[in-house]
Amino acid sequence: MKEDKLDTLEKKIEELSWIIEKSRIRDYADLVSNPKRLIVINLVAGLARGLGTAIGLTVLAAVLFYILRSWVNLPLIGEFIARLLDIIENYR
Repeated sequence: MKEDKLDTLEKKIEELSWIIEKSRIRDYADLVSNPKRLIVINLVAGLARGLGTAIGLTVLAAVLFYILRSWVNLPLIGEFIARLLDIIENYR
């Protein structure tokens, strides 16, 4: 009976150990205890996020301009874009 309880306790401890290891608490604690590393990691992540946003918006704008360029030949849309360009030119 005592052996069964001991085995069960041992299994539960192993399970808990595995869960703690899986949750990466040690990595988080190491990261928090080293502020310089935390700053560098956040800086690099921010730069990557900003660069990705810039590249994504550039590609999106290029596709949008390509589509609009093909629509300029349509009568209504072409007139609208021409008026819009005139307004922009007059504003300068």
